[in-house]
Amino acid sequence: MTVRVLFVCLGNICRSPLAEAAFRAEAERLGLDVEVDSAGTGDWHVGHPPDRRARAVAARNGVDIGHLRARQVSSADFDRFDYIVALDEANLADLLRLRPRGACARVSLLFDHVPGREGEAVADPYYGEDSHFDRTWAEVTEGARGLARTIAGDG
Repeated sequence: MTVRVLFVCLGNICRSPLAEAAFRAEAERLGLDVEVDSAGTGDWHVGHPPDRRARAVAARNGVDIGHLRARQVSSADFDRFDYIVALDEANLADLLRLRPRGACARVSLLFDHVPGREGEAVADPYYGEDSHFDRTWAEVTEGARGLARTIAGDG
């Protein structure tokens, strides 16, 4: 049975596409049957590719994210996906406000799936230097491993 996972940040050009890529790689490594996507709570980057620095850090780690395009999260996502994973508390709060009554998706923070890091946010590298994207990649990779373990344990 395919498990569907959506990663959500603010603009869907930095953290959530990196989380999507890291999780896709981890799920493939573990042989999990997943469908993965990412979205933003904001709409100002809709249709744009990931930030050039996000593309660069993904490429340095053997992953191409240049084909991804930003989109905004929708109410239909709460029934389409099994897990909707926010990258920080503000986006988590927005998702909980957007979630339709009776929706089936489990909504959480990425680090809620990493023992000892529950409730933490993934660093937003957008206003930082290139090196900040390396830190974000390391964090989403750690979170992706934890989420994959969660999903494998739920299966």
